[in-house]
Amino acid sequence: MLVAILSAFLGGVILNLMPCVFPIISLKAFGLARQGGDPGRMRGEGAAFFAGTLLAMLALAGTLIALRAGGQAVGWGFQLQSPLVVAVLVLVLLGSALNLFGVFEFGLGLQRVGQKLDGREGLLGAALTGALAVVVATPCAGPFMAGAIGYALVQPPLAALAIFAALGAGVAAPFTLLSFSPALASRLPRPGAWMTTLKHALAFPMLAAAAWLLWVLAAQTGSSGLAVMLGCALILAFAGWIFGMAQRQRMAGRPSGALHVVAASGMLAIVLGLWPGNGFLVMAKPDAAQASPASAEIRTMAWSPERVAGERAAGHPVFVDFSAEWCLTCKVNEKAVLSTAAFKAAVARTGTTYMVADSTNYDARIEQAMMELGRSGLPLYLVYPAGGGDPVILPQVLDTKTAVQALEAASGRKG
Repeated sequence: MLVAILSAFLGGVILNLMPCVFPIISLKAFGLARQGGDPGRMRGEGAAFFAGTLLAMLALAGTLIALRAGGQAVGWGFQLQSPLVVAVLVLVLLGSALNLFGVFEFGLGLQRVGQKLDGREGLLGAALTGALAVVVATPCAGPFMAGAIGYALVQPPLAALAIFAALGAGVAAPFTLLSFSPALASRLPRPGAWMTTLKHALAFPMLAAAAWLLWVLAAQTGSSGLAVMLGCALILAFAGWIFGMAQRQRMAGRPSGALHVVAASGMLAIVLGLWPGNGFLVMAKPDAAQASPASAEIRTMAWSPERVAGERAAGHPVFVDFSAEWCLTCKVNEKAVLSTAAFKAAVARTGTTYMVADSTNYDARIEQAMMELGRSGLPLYLVYPAGGGDPVILPQVLDTKTAVQALEAASGRKG
């Protein structure tokens, strides 16, 4: 249990270096600079960020545990198997980027009430940023995380929540420690005109994260969902622009009611466009060959237990790639290992059958198979020996030498 808690904490710390979390952490980096070295406010925002991260992690883990206890085969990152959740995240990240560009301002009215209320707004913003970091962090699976999450999901609920709490604490730890560091406070530059440039620059990582999620949505729903999402993004940008004008008119003492109505109408149009009942965001099953990084000369097929059994009965070793379009670690492994000439040559030389278990959209059989192996997060790579026996589970952070050696051992052939 202690090893699982420590592994989860270290995995959470490492997540801060992943491209899915960095855009969110960059917002808090700007928040630190905005405080101008005020130790009290920095500590307050650090504590609020930690609390928001921890509460969001516990809520997400609690939902996951409850669904699994109810018989649902779901795994880590399950919320990104819903096109609706992905679509909402795209709009949240796009809205954050527009805010950073100054198209409109969050809490502009609150800033006029007083310093005390403004401080509370800063704490709320820090907590919500921590929660958002948790939601977008789940597609990333780094070192130490897989074993810890897999162990947590076979433990009693309280023990499982303790492990997930350690994961959340790891995600929040670097920023929280920095916010409580007096040395950092003394070195931060004072607020000035440079902050506007920094604020605009930080919008681009948010746009990059939104573009990645938009790509995920296109893989989930096809061109129809992509068209709806692009339309919603355009409406959001227009509504944000109108809302920004309304804010500036109100601050100048001029009427702004009509502009608020236009902005609200745009948001209503987005809600109607994404409403589940209209069928626009319908999940489409990706083609297994397209999901595979292997080239045309390697025989690939969609995963199923029956196909694995059939290929093994025919004397073929089997390599199974459990991945998803929203899994960034999967994509790195595809480019760095699974698409290399050495790996492709090993697949052909050993007569290995390459199977893809695509979890971009929810598939109960895939989730159940991972549960039976004590695994929950992606990626997952299995090598089934041709002569029978249990599959070999490869590391989540894959390297070519390890993958090739596993294929050779499964086939009994050496390169």
